[in-house]
Amino acid sequence: MSSEKEYYIEDDGVRLHLKLELPDGFSEGDACPLCIVVHGLTGNMEQPQIVAASRAMNDCGLATLRVELYGHGLSGGDFEFHDVDKWLHNLNTITDHAKSLDFVSDLCLCGHSQGGLAILLLAGERPEDFRSILPLSPALNIPDGAKHGSPGAMSAVPFDPEDPPAKVFFHDLPIDGNFLRVAAKLEPEAAAHTFPGPVLLVHGTADTTVPMHYSVDIAKEYADATLVLVDGDTHCYDYHLDKVVEAIRDFLS
Repeated sequence: MSSEKEYYIEDDGVRLHLKLELPDGFSEGDACPLCIVVHGLTGNMEQPQIVAASRAMNDCGLATLRVELYGHGLSGGDFEFHDVDKWLHNLNTITDHAKSLDFVSDLCLCGHSQGGLAILLLAGERPEDFRSILPLSPALNIPDGAKHGSPGAMSAVPFDPEDPPAKVFFHDLPIDGNFLRVAAKLEPEAAAHTFPGPVLLVHGTADTTVPMHYSVDIAKEYADATLVLVDGDTHCYDYHLDKVVEAIRDFLS
């Protein structure tokens, strides 16, 4: 069996770009766990933190399925009209696809930033389907800001949460205001209470995109959470990506 396969599946008329990577030494007829690995807002599957996380899992004997969700990377959909609900719909389809692969013994989830938020929510919806989850710098400030109309990841100025703006901007990229309406309905704390399995949360202490207190706070809501704070590091782990890899390997071992 080839150690790598790049392909597409369809979700509600949208093509989703996937890359399956198998651990070293994997042979036809073997079985192993698989981790679905998700990028963040404006991201893609080839970002350094996504590739490094995937490689660390492969080194620990897991297969990985790196994915690109609606409006991102080589997948279909218009970035401006993406939201977390669309991503969750994508991830439900991807999960069903992963479960259909005959070599998969267990499933895990790993996601960075908005991808970390999405996998946290998905695990709460489908706790029986995942052995463990690994949210990396999860963007919990998105639903928090949307609920309270506070400036943050999606808005530079305060707004009325009952009447959000028609459009917001992230790094000068326009996003339809429905993004905020969807985000305001998300309940990450409830999702955390539903998932009983092991959780690894990793966050840089110098993250200015998603303040680290969001991971500190959500860790307390899980039954079995490990929190690793990477001293002095940024949202995308520009300085100590090796510490993230080390945390993943320690958790999986």
